[in-house]
Amino acid sequence: MDFKYHLESAWKMTLQYIAPLIFMTLAMIVISIITLGVLAPVTMAGYMHSILLLIKEGREPKVQDIFSQMRLFLPLLCFGIVVFIITMIGMMLLFIPGVAFLLAVSFCCIYMLPLMTDRNLDLIDAVKKSYSMVTKENLVDHIVVFILFIGISAIGSSVFIGSLFTQPLATIFLLSVYETLEKAKPATPPGPPHVKPPMTGE
Repeated sequence: MDFKYHLESAWKMTLQYIAPLIFMTLAMIVISIITLGVLAPVTMAGYMHSILLLIKEGREPKVQDIFSQMRLFLPLLCFGIVVFIITMIGMMLLFIPGVAFLLAVSFCCIYMLPLMTDRNLDLIDAVKKSYSMVTKENLVDHIVVFILFIGISAIGSSVFIGSLFTQPLATIFLLSVYETLEKAKPATPPGPPHVKPPMTGE
């Protein structure tokens, strides 16, 4: 995987669309805080879909895009609650199992939101497909993608203003990788041609 290409593309695209990306990121963060995280998953889905359209079609992100995937509110909320409960149980027991579970879920589901918004997969199918993408081929590459995505996001999260730049940068990088993987999918081979059986005489 060409990490240099994806990082450079993410950097250039972030600078090119810096103003709308900052406004959209700010709106997502504020809404997540106001709703105590309830709308965080579904606004992140809208955020990712908007950036994916930027990568695929050159469409400029808009603040209202973060509400574009509200149809996914309930499944994403339930998924988040389940992950949170299991993580808390693991942390109360020995702490390390909780952290390990959270990291494992985050890694295996790294492409879940793009798959749900781009390919309209339901939650279960998106989780299965994301898990398949990160484990069946080039595992090390996907580990590096995960580390870079989390690392870039974390650098900015230490300072609120910094996250307004690093969050879109990290997301564009991740979705650039996702789009490349989608384009690289082998085409489904056509089935055998249907041959009409010859007419037989009475």
